[in-house]
Amino acid sequence: MAGNTFGNIFRVSTFGESHGKAIGGVIDGCPSEIELDFEAIQHDLNRRKPGQSAIVTQRKEPDEVEFYSGIFEGKTTGTPIGFAIHNTNQKSKDYGHIKDSYRPSHADYVYDKKYGFRDYRGGGRSSARETASRVVAGAIAKQFLKGVEIQAFVSQVGNMSLNKHYTELDLSLTETNDVRCPDPEMAAKMEEYIKSIKKDGDTIGGIITCVAKNVPIGLGEPVFDKLHAELGKAMLSINAVKGFEYGSGFEGVKMKGSEHNDQFNNDGSTKTNYSGGIQGGISNGMDIYFNVAFKPVATVIQGYETIDKEGNTIKTQGKGRHDPCVVPRAVPIVEAMTALVLADYALLNRTIKL
Repeated sequence: MAGNTFGNIFRVSTFGESHGKAIGGVIDGCPSEIELDFEAIQHDLNRRKPGQSAIVTQRKEPDEVEFYSGIFEGKTTGTPIGFAIHNTNQKSKDYGHIKDSYRPSHADYVYDKKYGFRDYRGGGRSSARETASRVVAGAIAKQFLKGVEIQAFVSQVGNMSLNKHYTELDLSLTETNDVRCPDPEMAAKMEEYIKSIKKDGDTIGGIITCVAKNVPIGLGEPVFDKLHAELGKAMLSINAVKGFEYGSGFEGVKMKGSEHNDQFNNDGSTKTNYSGGIQGGISNGMDIYFNVAFKPVATVIQGYETIDKEGNTIKTQGKGRHDPCVVPRAVPIVEAMTALVLADYALLNRTIKL
C-alpha cells in the first residue's frame, strides 16, 4: 500500500491501524534547534482524541504521544523524529459481524478488491484514527512556523450555518464549547442537533473553516504546485472530506470581475481579500482562509442492506463507537494539515533562495 507519506521537504510518513498495537509516524526534514512545547503537542492531540464529550465517539483513548528519536534536550536535532501513540481501548469484537460483508460508503469493498485483503476491525488503515499521527506532525510544524497563526472552527453542521465571515467572529471562543463553534448561541443549537441525530442512531456532516494569519509573501509555486492546490490535496486526504473551497470559493461565481478584484493599498496589501490570501498560486501576505466539507459518518447505528463477499444481499446493523458528527474532532486535523503544507513550502522557499 503506497501513499503513506505527505510533503516534499517537511515530510511525515504514518503507520498503524485502528485496532493494532499503535499508530505513529516519522517526520523527516524538520529543521534542527526548534525548542518544542510538548504540552502544546499533547493539547492538540487532546482536542482530536475520542471520548472528550457527549457528541463524539465514546472510545476512550488517552492518545499520549511517545517520541523515540530526533529530539534531544527538548529541541529537534534535524534527524528523523519517530513517535508512536499506543492503542489501549480497541473493541475488535464490535466488527465481527462485518468480517464477510461490506459497509456502504466505507473503504471495505474497494480495499478488498484492490489488495485482496482487508482489516475489518474498525477499517484498519482507512480508519480516521490514523489522523492522530498527522496532528502530532502538524503540532511540530506549527512550532516551526513562528508568528503564523492557524485557527480552524466549525462553521456549519447539517443545515445549521453561521452565515458570517470569519472577520465578524471572535475566534478565541472556539474552544469554549464542545462543538468548537465560535458563536456560543449557534454552538448550543448545533450541540442539541448532534445529540438528537445520535439518539436516532444516525449521523450528520458539516463544514470547518480555517484561517491562517501572518503567512509570509511568496509561499507556493505558480504552475502545478500552487499553494491552494496543495492545501486542497491536504484537506481532501482527510477521512470523510468531500469538498474544499478557498477565498470567495463557489460564491465568487455570482460576482462580476470588477467586484471580485482585490484592489491594492499602497503598501501592497489589498482592500478586499476574495483571493483568500493566494494569487497566482502564491501567498500574498493577506489572510489565507478556506472551507472544508465533511460528509456524514458512514457508520449509522441502524439496520441496513448490503452485500457479502459472494454478492448476496444481506441485512445487518451498524455497531461500535462512532462519531455522530465528525467536525468537532476534525478541527485540529484541519489545522495540522494546514501547518504541514505551510511548513513544507516555507522550507522549499528557503532552499530556492540559497
